Formats: sequence, C-alpha cells, structure tokens
Amino acid sequence: MIIRELCVENFTEIPTAIKSQVERIELCDNLAVGGTTPSYGVIQQASEFLTDSKTILAVMIRPRGGDFIYNSYELKIMENDILKAIEAGAQNLVFGALTSDNKIDLEAMEILMVASQGLPVTFHMAFDEIAEEDQKEALNQLIELGVDKILLHGGPLKEPLKVEKIKRSVEYAAGKINFLIGGGVTFENYEKFSELTGTNFVHGTKIIKK
Repeated sequence: MIIRELCVENFTEIPTAIKSQVERIELCDNLAVGGTTPSYGVIQQASEFLTDSKTILAVMIRPRGGDFIYNSYELKIMENDILKAIEAGAQNLVFGALTSDNKIDLEAMEILMVASQGLPVTFHMAFDEIAEEDQKEALNQLIELGVDKILLHGGPLKEPLKVEKIKRSVEYAAGKINFLIGGGVTFENYEKFSELTGTNFVHGTKIIKK
C-alpha cells in the first residue's frame, strides 16, 4: 500500500483531504518559504477535525524560512513548539537541523528528539542539503537517533526527482528508516515514482486530486 502525505498550508485544505481519505497530512504554515510551524490554534483545530478519521497528522516544526542552521534561541523556540504541538494533538513531527558545513546537527537533533516524547519524527528536506558523500553517515546518524522517516527530493527542487539516488539510499538503509519522496510528486505520478524509488511513502501539495 502506498501512503500518501498531503502537504497543506494552514487549515483550509483539511476538510477536502479527509474527503479524499488521504493517509497522512503534513500541516505547515508559509509554504512560500518551504513551510514553517503552524499556530497552536491551527494544529488543535486540525487535530479535532481528524478525530474520527484514520488520517495521521504530522506537524512541521521550523521557526523560519531559509537555512536549517539554528542558534540556541531558535532551538529553544523549536523545543517549545514541539511541546505545544504535542499538546495540541500532533501525532507525528517534522523537523531537521544542520551544522554550518551541512551535516546533521547531532546536538540539536538530540534535544529535539527528547522533546518529541517518542512521537514518530520525519527529518525534512534539509537532508537534500547534505553533500552526497556525507549522506550515508547522515543516514546512520538519523537511524541511531530514532528518526522514523526522511523527506527528500534527492537534489535541488528545481530539478526532477533524483530517482536513482533515492533508490540507492533506500537500498542502503535496508528498512531501518523510511523515505518520503516529494517535490514534483503528484496524484498523477506518485505510483510510478514509488515503484522506481522503492519507497511506499509519497508527499506533496498535489498528492490528491482536488
């Protein structure tokens, strides 16, 4: 079975998503910058709306657009936002943190994973910023941290999905972590990309027909 994750901005698309029986929703704000943390009220309303559905609610934790290198103040904001998102009803969390040389920020990730209280975590497209020669090490680190999924495109979003590169990562991970493919993945092509990459998790703003 292919698990479709619909990326939505704010609450407005959630009723449509439920009618389509989408398996997962990634709730964000400000998609123009790639998504930031939605408000407590939006998370809570989305959670309440999903109460009687089987759809999983994943919430983006990202304090701003731009890079994924966070200072101590931003990290504290993210930690508090995680606690509030859980309180508001988040079932999964989506975040990532990198060092200035684009490697996994292990110290930051450990803090955020503890704050997550065991909820499944997706490491978002910050993974695509990591140099290809460092990605196996990054995969091992994310597995060790207990991250559940990685959202990736395989390269710059302006380029087509890097199918072969993603497939190599899927094979290397050998089922120890899941991969969500996104960026140009739609209701028209997700089955093809799922088969080509070897992952059954697909993500996008157009993953369902509206």
